[in-house]
Amino acid sequence: MELQLTRPDDWHLHLRDGQLLQSVVHHSAKHFGRAIVMPNLKPPVTTTATAVAYRESILKALPAGSAFNPLMTLYLTDNTSPEEIKLARQSGVVYGIKLYPAGATTNSQDGVTDIFGRCLPVLEEMIEHNMPLLVHGEVTDPVVDTFDREKVFIETVLGPLVERLPKLKVVMEHITTSDAVRFVESCREGFVAATVTPQHLLLNRNALFQGGLRPHNYCLPVLKRETHRQAIVSAVTSGSKRFFLGTDSAPHDRQKKECSCGCAGIYSAPVALSLYAKVFEEANALDKLEAFTSFNGPDFYGLPRNSSKIILRKNPWRVPDSYSFASGEIIPMFAGETLDWLPFNN
Repeated sequence: MELQLTRPDDWHLHLRDGQLLQSVVHHSAKHFGRAIVMPNLKPPVTTTATAVAYRESILKALPAGSAFNPLMTLYLTDNTSPEEIKLARQSGVVYGIKLYPAGATTNSQDGVTDIFGRCLPVLEEMIEHNMPLLVHGEVTDPVVDTFDREKVFIETVLGPLVERLPKLKVVMEHITTSDAVRFVESCREGFVAATVTPQHLLLNRNALFQGGLRPHNYCLPVLKRETHRQAIVSAVTSGSKRFFLGTDSAPHDRQKKECSCGCAGIYSAPVALSLYAKVFEEANALDKLEAFTSFNGPDFYGLPRNSSKIILRKNPWRVPDSYSFASGEIIPMFAGETLDWLPFNN
């Protein structure tokens, strides 16, 4: 059995830089046409000039002959200027502005502390230039329970923001709760959408603790209850145009995951398409897979769909235990397990 799909895009990807970039970019470039590349480097990508330079480093790291197109983003701070939004749009390579609430996830310490008090002129400029806001949707107040951070963010930040700026295009990234599903579905279509990761479709929070602590299943936003997972699967496999593929693939050295204070992030790039196919097959919705992987994202961003194709074939394969790079190794999602679907370039 095989499926022919329009080449997918990844609308939320971490490629890192340096040796790590050179070791992982080929996994995404092999089967994805484009990817929205996250800007949370050290230091973060806060200007158009640094985004252009980062893009050049990605292109240099690609395998020979690759047509992979990195779509760049800027890291929103309290000090981002409206003029920077104009420069970003004029560059032709920046496609979104990323909102990290300060302290929400990896390398987010330079993020926004007060979006209404510090960022409204920038957001208004983004509306003028049809530049989407890409949101890590969690509050960082230590009083709020970790498992409630997304829900509270919707109630206190994102809901009021969308109401105040209804023409702002917003992507709520890596949604994890039924609350997020309901919020996205309640908003005006074409203005608010969501990316969904393989881990939040396949795993619930029990996966963090099965037989012991499982650091390679730790990501932010953290995995949630089974009821939330089921709600996300139902939304994604319904055929709704509001949801699209965004792996949030986030490579970390094994030693930085397996330690006393491990990094958040799951490396899914090599297995993502196989895992999404698994989700849609189990939901008897393989006919909806192509829209999720290949149509809904470019349609929301106002970009053409890819013209090339890939093949997903029922061909069981074993996920490697790890991937080596110059100074360590990365453990992929579902390491050592057998998956049914294998992607091939057409």
